[in-house]
Amino acid sequence: MNPRPKLRSPPLSSALFPSSSSSSHISKTSTSKMPRKSLLRPTLAITCLLALFTLYSIFYTPSHYTANTSVGISDPGSSDANKKVRIYMYDLPRRFTYGVIESYAAARGEPLVNDELLKYPGNQHSAEWYLFSDLNRPSGERVDSAVTRVLDPEEADLFYVPFFSSLSLVVNPIRPTTLNASHDRASYNDEQTQEDLMEWLEEQVYWKRNNGWDHVIICQDPNALYKVIDRVKNGVLLVSDFGRLARNQASLVKDVIMPYSHRIKTYEGDIGLENRKSLLFFMGNRYRKEGGKIRDLLFHVLENEREVIIKHGAQSRESRRAASQGMHTSKFCLHPAGDTPSACRLFDAIVSLCVPVIVSDHIELPFEDAIDYRKIAIFVDSSTAVTPGNLVKLLRRVSPAKILEYQKELKKVKRYFEYEEPDGTVKEIWRQVASKLPFIKLMSNRDKRIVVRDLVEQDCACLCSNQSGLHTTLR
Repeated sequence: MNPRPKLRSPPLSSALFPSSSSSSHISKTSTSKMPRKSLLRPTLAITCLLALFTLYSIFYTPSHYTANTSVGISDPGSSDANKKVRIYMYDLPRRFTYGVIESYAAARGEPLVNDELLKYPGNQHSAEWYLFSDLNRPSGERVDSAVTRVLDPEEADLFYVPFFSSLSLVVNPIRPTTLNASHDRASYNDEQTQEDLMEWLEEQVYWKRNNGWDHVIICQDPNALYKVIDRVKNGVLLVSDFGRLARNQASLVKDVIMPYSHRIKTYEGDIGLENRKSLLFFMGNRYRKEGGKIRDLLFHVLENEREVIIKHGAQSRESRRAASQGMHTSKFCLHPAGDTPSACRLFDAIVSLCVPVIVSDHIELPFEDAIDYRKIAIFVDSSTAVTPGNLVKLLRRVSPAKILEYQKELKKVKRYFEYEEPDGTVKEIWRQVASKLPFIKLMSNRDKRIVVRDLVEQDCACLCSNQSGLHTTLR
């Protein structure tokens, strides 16, 4: 299989395209005759229902969402109910966008070219490139997007910061502490680049205006922006999971979970079991920082099981070819936690129509308002998975008809995980971003009136993800 191609730069001129831009009263007599308890229960029930309805109306996105639906905040009295969310993309200094790509190429001895010929190196964190390129497209090509780009920041609801933070993290082939830099070129410093970005951003009037609440910042690699994460945590963070983020830095309410860009070839065939002879497939590193223990135990439990293929493999062209072959010919694909709860292997499995078996007790998943993952994946808690015989026994009990149901659902939703698909991942990310606008408005207004104080405990601004453990959901 050919390696994933590098991604070509959008034309520099593309940034010049314009954007389309009565309460009832109870008498004292009746009240005095009514026991206190009889009023208390209905009152509490009504209060709870009202609170739930308020949250529902703010954050719920209908399951029948269509391409023409968008979320926006209109001026009072405005009749434009379907107004798109207006987003302004900062014209960052070149060193934070094309300059990162150039530094990456130079560190690998590649010749320097002009910006129009620069190619983003294809990897699992290329969402930052796809979003940047999408906002650089002519507005006429983005008619179904939930956001519309504006060139005047005064017109914007949101502000996008297009720093290539994940690529910046890996510019140097070797970490800076051990890099033998050439005499004629200083080594790239990601930490300093992060600091320089914040120095620039914190001088912007629109950042200061709402303390960053209305800014959208991508940090897909778990370590991206680690040096300055506390200074950007008010913004809408575009992340792959919350594995390295503290409870006061990220939450499902304000942030967006994105899929990794899959690394293997999409399965182009139809649903079916004829060519899927293996029961379960996994290929990847046996030891990882956070998920290493569980992975090692799974290797021990599964490596000698019949119809189960468990291989150690690092990132390489040959490994991707073998992984593609294995996922395309297996019924189930194992997804244990990696360095963080999520990993690109899950999305490789989805586009392979290989039913994911997720062994990751604290995983967050992309686009859960649109996708019911119980229909496309099997969740097994870690303790069950590492008990000898349990996992294989569970999978063998899944009937062929049930596997075909999973495959049918996988085929329906795989577009959500295709960054190059016009109706795919990028479009869904922008819809998710647009849906955050009511919360952003709430927090911006709250931030301006609240008195600064020291807190012993976190306040209600910290709305965190569910950290409860998983239970086996195999049926």
